Amino acid sequence: METAKTEDEAAENIVIFPFMAQGHIIPFLALALHIEKTAKRNNKSFTINFVSTPLNIRSLRSSLPPSSSIRLLEIPFSASDADSRLPPGAENTDVLPYHLIIHLLEASTSLRPAFRALLLGLIAELGGRKPLCVIADIFFGWTADVARELGVFHAVFSGASGYGLACYYSAWINLPHRNRGGPVDDEFELPDFPETSKFHLSQLPLSILEADGTDPWSLFQAKNLPVWVNSNGILFNTVEEFDNIGFRYFVKKLERPVWAVGPILLPKESRSSVSTQPGPNSELCAEWLNSKPAQSVLYISFGSQNTISASQMMQLATALDASGRDFIWVVRPPLGCDVNSEFETEKWLPEGFERRMEESRKGLLVRKWAPQVEILSHEAVSAFLTHCGWNSVLEGLSRGLPLLGWPMAAEQFFNARLLEAEVGVCVEVARGKASEIRWEDVRDKIEAVMGDTEKGQEMRRRASEVRSMIESAMKVEGGCTGPSLTALDEFFKVAATSREKTEDGRNGVLI
Repeated sequence: METAKTEDEAAENIVIFPFMAQGHIIPFLALALHIEKTAKRNNKSFTINFVSTPLNIRSLRSSLPPSSSIRLLEIPFSASDADSRLPPGAENTDVLPYHLIIHLLEASTSLRPAFRALLLGLIAELGGRKPLCVIADIFFGWTADVARELGVFHAVFSGASGYGLACYYSAWINLPHRNRGGPVDDEFELPDFPETSKFHLSQLPLSILEADGTDPWSLFQAKNLPVWVNSNGILFNTVEEFDNIGFRYFVKKLERPVWAVGPILLPKESRSSVSTQPGPNSELCAEWLNSKPAQSVLYISFGSQNTISASQMMQLATALDASGRDFIWVVRPPLGCDVNSEFETEKWLPEGFERRMEESRKGLLVRKWAPQVEILSHEAVSAFLTHCGWNSVLEGLSRGLPLLGWPMAAEQFFNARLLEAEVGVCVEVARGKASEIRWEDVRDKIEAVMGDTEKGQEMRRRASEVRSMIESAMKVEGGCTGPSLTALDEFFKVAATSREKTEDGRNGVLI
């Protein structure tokens, strides 16, 4: 008679491995908690192994709910040993200036032997049975080779939009801006992504704009991106109904399936503890918002790792003052300053600006960190001025808010294009961290979105439609599930089928 399996033996093992940056760790943690919650709802059992370096693991422990069974596994890493240009203890981009981030990316490839050993140890722990899958970061392409070698199903997980990541991938693979018509021609096309129209040089992140094929970023991506073809597919934290153009690119380019499983957002109880910056509590912001009429407040935040130049800050403040709109603005020291230093209001904002805002209660300046989801969920908030990081975009659209886009880095410029040109929920107010802006232009765009204008009405209508799409994607009702939940279930079924084929010898290579 076959012995009944214990709960631990019956549980499927999943390995989750993000790059060492808050903007990557947070979506991966949200994914892990989402998988755990979905499994419990479906009476399934998953053991989720969340892998990261020691300092990141220690900071994550307080982010897990007491009821969570997620295992936090440390993988050894010494930044300064891997790259002498990195300071000791550098295990997260949050502690590094921009010019050292590429060196952390390069150093992260030294994790390969330790990750292989971790997987072998897990397989041994499971009595020779392989984990159901490895879900790894877009910057950890090498993990696909390790997983393939060991016969483990592998997926890349992207916290970016399908469109944004497709443009980002194509731009790195082709460096099309190097082959444009001439010095006067500031526009270029993505040669293998004809579904997009032309882009302007100002829509490229600095790393790509400066790339010539021989620089450190180019050399890293030349090794990282092509090996995605050795993965078994891509998971996207997005909703297919309004973000499917990029999916077709990857299906064609990599000949691999894609699954839209979003929006996956970090639960409230984990958000404040995973934040690297302390800040005012929810009650403080809620008290201010409670005094405001419905749909009257503009929320402004550029994400956890971005800031703008001192001149841009001055222009934005002047635009807000001139607009007369109520606002909450998460402020950090401008470019060129220590982002962890105190915010010097009289130095970086118009004279008397904060005092006038406090006295009139027209504006609330919040230092470094704010309870973003709680703010966006408040009925007083009308619009969101954002850097177009995809996690922030999803948080805003989940509340049906129109967006004012100010992309800063990475794929954010492409996200802004998708949201404005394809989805119709965004107006781009500025571009980049150092571009010249005029307060009159910013004021006019704030009014166009928040005012009783034809443009504003259409954007609010469209944002409401997208909110309905998001709700439908994650809906569970009467035994039926939304397409994003169904996609996650299909992903696990494909992973299980692939493992069965490798284990019974019918196929020695993962499909």
